[in-house]
Amino acid sequence: MKLATSPTQREQQKKRSLPISLVICILCVFLLITILVAVSFGSTAIPVSTIAKVLLNGMGIFHFVRRWDVADEVIVWQVRLPLVIGAVLVGAALSVAGALFQGLLRNPLADPFLIGTSSGAALGATVAFVLPIDTIYGSLFSLTPLLAFVGAMLTVLLVYSIARADGHTPVVTLLLAGVIVNAVSIALQTLIFTLSPHAQFSGQALYTWLSGGVTVSSWPPVLIVGIIIVVGIAYSFTLARVLDAFALGEEGAAHLGLHVEQRKFVVVIVGSLLTASAVSISGLIGFVGLVIPHMMRLLLGPKHRILLPTSMLSGAIFLALADLLARVVIAPAVLPVGIFTALVGAPFFLFLLRRGKRDYRW
Repeated sequence: MKLATSPTQREQQKKRSLPISLVICILCVFLLITILVAVSFGSTAIPVSTIAKVLLNGMGIFHFVRRWDVADEVIVWQVRLPLVIGAVLVGAALSVAGALFQGLLRNPLADPFLIGTSSGAALGATVAFVLPIDTIYGSLFSLTPLLAFVGAMLTVLLVYSIARADGHTPVVTLLLAGVIVNAVSIALQTLIFTLSPHAQFSGQALYTWLSGGVTVSSWPPVLIVGIIIVVGIAYSFTLARVLDAFALGEEGAAHLGLHVEQRKFVVVIVGSLLTASAVSISGLIGFVGLVIPHMMRLLLGPKHRILLPTSMLSGAIFLALADLLARVVIAPAVLPVGIFTALVGAPFFLFLLRRGKRDYRW
């Protein structure tokens, strides 16, 4: 399926586009540097060169003579690296999910939380927090990420089933159903928490989760969530032409031979799966899935074969840096990551939007 572009669009894309392979290589290098820098900062500073040697030794790529403290190696592998990789995965997942929903809904305000994912995850997390058992962050058997994931997916399926009628799921109905279910989920969350006898003990923990922040401290949850996110992102790349077709509207996409309702459902499920997986280990981190795809669209154009991989890498870099700032600004205390995703990302996005003016293309 090939989509025609006007001469004006082609001309604009040539003016502002670097070769996609070069862009991806640059972003990959930035991501690697970001990971090394993020791992180096903490209560005990570890030089980036030492981190690189520890990682290369651990992966069996090289064998450097150990000239560093064994404790530093434990800190790198068991404490900081899972946290940083978790942030990278969450940023990549939310950014790709945002690009999927924006492409599907053709709505510049669309983000991964628009059709109930956030409220469902919050409701599931609330249930986990008020249960009279200990919930240990980072544990493989922690109820919080599990119930947050289940709540997010069930809510999305509920929204989709409500919006579907006579074999069709109109975009406007899907959005309205998402707004209504969001409101009901938030009301249920408040009711459960208010009536719970354990609310006074779990209120601060729930607030921290809702404020957003990668909380993993071991490898098992990172590996489980990572597998889901990597598979979901890989599959989303195959939907690039489908999303380009949706840019023409549902009728236009149907004229191109696209099975609109089937593909719409697939995009919703993949985007929701990515979002639910991300929030299960990070809480509700806003802004990333809304702004990063828009930034990439402003810089590189609307083609989803470019937009999806660059959004993935940019989102991973952005959230890893935001998580680093959240950990070091008032160390040893940790600030909610959402503060930095908004305060740092918003001005940059507004600058790009202002500079782009009429050049913005959906």
